[in-house]
Amino acid sequence: MAEFTIKMPDVGEGVAEAELVEWHVKPGDPVREDMIVAAVMTDKATVEIPSPVTGTVTWIGAEIGDRIAVKAPLMRIETDSVAAREQPESAPSPRSRGERADEGQFPQTLSVPPPSSGPSGHLLPASGEKGSRATLDTQAKPLASPAVRLRARDSGVDLRQVQGTGPAGRITHDDLDGFQSRGAQPADTTGGLVRDTRTEEIKITGLRRRIAEKMTLATSRIPHITYVEEVDVTDLEDLRAAMNSGRKSEQPKLTLLPFLMKAMVRTIAEQPAINATFDDDAGIVTRYGAVHIGIATQTPSGLMVPVVRHAEARGIWDCAAEITRLAEAARTGSALREELSGSTITVTSLGALGGIVTTPVINHPEVAIVGVNKIVTKPVWDGSQFIPRKMMNLSSSFDHRIVDGWDAATFIQRIKALIETPALIFIEG
Repeated sequence: MAEFTIKMPDVGEGVAEAELVEWHVKPGDPVREDMIVAAVMTDKATVEIPSPVTGTVTWIGAEIGDRIAVKAPLMRIETDSVAAREQPESAPSPRSRGERADEGQFPQTLSVPPPSSGPSGHLLPASGEKGSRATLDTQAKPLASPAVRLRARDSGVDLRQVQGTGPAGRITHDDLDGFQSRGAQPADTTGGLVRDTRTEEIKITGLRRRIAEKMTLATSRIPHITYVEEVDVTDLEDLRAAMNSGRKSEQPKLTLLPFLMKAMVRTIAEQPAINATFDDDAGIVTRYGAVHIGIATQTPSGLMVPVVRHAEARGIWDCAAEITRLAEAARTGSALREELSGSTITVTSLGALGGIVTTPVINHPEVAIVGVNKIVTKPVWDGSQFIPRKMMNLSSSFDHRIVDGWDAATFIQRIKALIETPALIFIEG
């Protein structure tokens, strides 16, 4: 038998370290060649790490949330592989999520939430093992996602009593359902009100850490100005309903977003300064002819922004189809790196939960974000009487260093005019 050391692979040009977000194995587990053993996250994508050999895991040198330097020891495998004897250490070829696996490999679209607790992240040394952990204790606290922990807490279930069947013994929703269906009773069966003194520490890792860093960067460096305008979408909703009733079977159902995107494209042609990014370190504003619209999308892992590229060259139905495709890819974790970057302006919407007013945070380094609030039916005075109209607020933020208040208002007012008279969206100007 030989011991094979897997080192942190080079996960991208210019990337010196990555954050460990998933373990799929623990010490003592058997592994097969090409089996995914871990996943790390860079600024751009989640990358899965396969095992180059078949054997048994003997040592794991990092915990969830740790930042690991390229070429740092990641794990050891005891194996009788010839490759291990010929090459005792290896940095396997990483795979970005969304890449298609070769025939016979494990699927590359696994979506396993990272554990919600663990020690503070730290950078492992690039060589040597001083300061590394000899083992990874996965039994100190049950492994489960925040959503599973919340369900268990609400149901009074002690997760230490639940047997996990997920990777590395992770407790899934199915495990919790099975535990409860077998007649397990809530921890408190007295029926009385009791004080809840429990606390839970949830470590911010993976995508949630990236979101936190992005929001901190945006709010600390960009002086936001938020402009709110009420828009009458009655005629647009009638048009949308008519188009949906006559759509072909292969066409997606239209939402409001494709119409908003086309209205933005028309308006950006008149105000190109809005479709830009600002490098405040270099003091350079870059304006784009292409309109690459980021669509803020809620996923089980957190907020992602897939990008509809070249919206200026797409029709309504094409925009709708691309939104549907990208949203599904983001939610399933199969979106490619290039599909999650490169936007020039962003749209954010909470749908029916959109509230009356929001204050969207700009997607740095862009200079504008358009926020959609929920549609409500309100009585509107038409000059002689009140009539019911479908109304919606646009809550949009701008980088006040680049966009003056007058220009922000002009931008939204033009979008308002197009939405309130939707035929104008389709008229070439």
